[in-house]
Amino acid sequence: MSFDYLKQKRILLVDDEQGLLDMVVSILREDGFQNIRTAKTAKEAAAVSETYHPELAILDVMLPDGSGFNLMEQLKRTSDYPVLFLTARGEDDDKFRGFDLGADDYMVKPFLPKELLFRVTAILRRSYKDENPRVKLSDSEIDFDRAEIIKNGEHISLTAKEHDILAALYRNAGRIVTIDALCEATWGDNPFGYENSLMAHIRRIREKIEANPSQPVSLMTIKGLGYKLIVEGK
Repeated sequence: MSFDYLKQKRILLVDDEQGLLDMVVSILREDGFQNIRTAKTAKEAAAVSETYHPELAILDVMLPDGSGFNLMEQLKRTSDYPVLFLTARGEDDDKFRGFDLGADDYMVKPFLPKELLFRVTAILRRSYKDENPRVKLSDSEIDFDRAEIIKNGEHISLTAKEHDILAALYRNAGRIVTIDALCEATWGDNPFGYENSLMAHIRRIREKIEANPSQPVSLMTIKGLGYKLIVEGK
């Protein structure tokens, strides 16, 4: 089974060194992880977590306004997602404390990019092993693992951009995703000027997932704001 759907997971990276943040973001994105947010302080990380809803946090132990251990305890009060410590603190006592608090892994800087990717992927596989990447809509199903739509017994392939758009909508199922956020998730850090292209992709997606594309019930337009994906059971 392919684990490509794990690359859609939301990752929060917390470190006060901009160079380290840039390097780790680059390593993750080159391997296909695109949904990444960063923070330099515990306060900023807590604020980002409230709205971003991470599915994995990568934390430094030493932060300007507190420790990564305390931050982990704070984050886990509201959502129990996995945590990887990535820090220069390599003493056994620090490692034991991290694991005792419930950390999923502990890496010491400096590190090899391949080792980081291996550990991140291993954590996500363990944490989300029971997740089914097939998503039920009103008149069809999305199989993110195979990048296709199943409708009336027919398997309809998704393009890479259609897959990215649906993945961004599914991560926020039932909530409005703004046009800017969809463009950023699909075209990267410089999403300006893609609004018309997004609309064209939305039309083609509706042709694939809706029983009547002109009267959509799964991929809704929220006028003046963006789009919302309605998923059964969510």
